Amino acid sequence: MTYDVIRPFDPWKSELCTCPDKFSFNPYTGCSHGCLYCYATYIPRFYWLREKKNLLRRLEKDLKKLESPLISMSNSSDPYPSVEKQYGITRKCLEIMKGYRIKLLIVTKSDIVARDLNLLSEMQCAVSISITSIQKNPLEPSAPEPERRVGALRKIYDAGIPAILRLDPIIPYVNENSIEDIIESCSFVDHIVTSTLKLRKDSFNRVIRRLPELEGRYKKLYFECGEKIHNSWYLPAESRESILKKVVEKCREFGISYGFCREGFEFNGGSCDGSHLIIK
Repeated sequence: MTYDVIRPFDPWKSELCTCPDKFSFNPYTGCSHGCLYCYATYIPRFYWLREKKNLLRRLEKDLKKLESPLISMSNSSDPYPSVEKQYGITRKCLEIMKGYRIKLLIVTKSDIVARDLNLLSEMQCAVSISITSIQKNPLEPSAPEPERRVGALRKIYDAGIPAILRLDPIIPYVNENSIEDIIESCSFVDHIVTSTLKLRKDSFNRVIRRLPELEGRYKKLYFECGEKIHNSWYLPAESRESILKKVVEKCREFGISYGFCREGFEFNGGSCDGSHLIIK
């Protein structure tokens, strides 16, 4: 089966991916948040956000022949950039999706998602909001303020929609000492997804341009002691495990399920993306 704007989710055929079979849908091409660590910059002109031509017609055409009911939105952009307030493209997509029997995972770094609670409450969905700091993260120059995201996540939860904290990525020497504080601020959530920073050559260059004091540390951590898997450099396994144990301990303290994204470590019966919350 061939599709147009909905695509099978296939993260580089990584053996570390533990996601269930699902599809990926991005209402926009590119992203305007400007996160310097972003892995999706293999997309040409990634930081130039643009609309997809005839998106709504193409989306409905794909939905009519969809083989799997699980869709993740979005994986290589954000469905709620600031222009969504003006254009409402993602909202129009949701209005179409509501007419089909799908299960929807929303992944965003924006509080605008709370605007669509009336639609989401009528769908079988879960919402994941990425929060990597309590204060403004210098590596997320154009993303909404963290407190706005925490507030939106709370609204999602209060509306009875499965709410997921995406503590991703955990960035050595930047936010790894804030893990406990972030989880405490979102201790009401249904699930936590987390992952350590994976670097590509371009993301490494962007990060050290903004935080040059990390250059020597990252070269040692990633390129000398770490491991290259496909096109990304990973922290050494023992470093990743040490960082992720902080997440595990705090999640257990609050009784929150958790999962790791492409880490190669076991987790406690949840899922790496929160899909277990809507797949019964």
